[in-house]
Amino acid sequence: DLYASQSISKARAYKPQHFSFNVEGGRCETCLGEGEITIEMQFMADVHLPCEECGGTRFKEEIRDVLYNGKSISDVLKMSIDESIEFFKNEKTLANKLKPLQDVGLGYIQLGQSSNTLSGGEAQRVKLASFLGKGKQANPVFFIFDEPTTGLHFHDIKKLLNSFSALLDQGHSILVIEHNMEVIKCADWLIDLGPEAGSNGGNLVFEGTPE
Repeated sequence: DLYASQSISKARAYKPQHFSFNVEGGRCETCLGEGEITIEMQFMADVHLPCEECGGTRFKEEIRDVLYNGKSISDVLKMSIDESIEFFKNEKTLANKLKPLQDVGLGYIQLGQSSNTLSGGEAQRVKLASFLGKGKQANPVFFIFDEPTTGLHFHDIKKLLNSFSALLDQGHSILVIEHNMEVIKCADWLIDLGPEAGSNGGNLVFEGTPE
């Protein structure tokens, strides 16, 4: 919407969909908005090459002519979440939509990053951010998180715990499967299964408060 509202877009009758790489219009039709061409190899992993038509930018050249604060839609999609929040600080609605991603510790991922490049923990936190962005809802949700702290720095774990608190404040319920003691000690109620893993597990070792 923002790019479609620029004067050059109005002069060329560009609509918001011209700035999406998911639909026909402004996207590069050679790579269908992927920014790369996939060559299937019979006995090896597929090879991914930058699209020669758009140079990996995903959009047609004329679409990249449209600039906001000196940046095209392709430039923006290459920004991290942290960078984009700063870039769109005067577009409060847009910045507020991106803020939940930063709040769950995903400020480092690119705005246009493909979902299939995210780790399991990152994908869970994207989903978490989408719910945080909705605010208080009439129907509470029961969330199950499977080891969401895997690979996280302790500063990001703190952000994740703050996000969990925000979900609880919105009236939702949370079950977390976790080994990290920093998270476990913050729970209201623990269910400890074991005593070991696999065939030596499955028994209720302890149930109660962290204390």
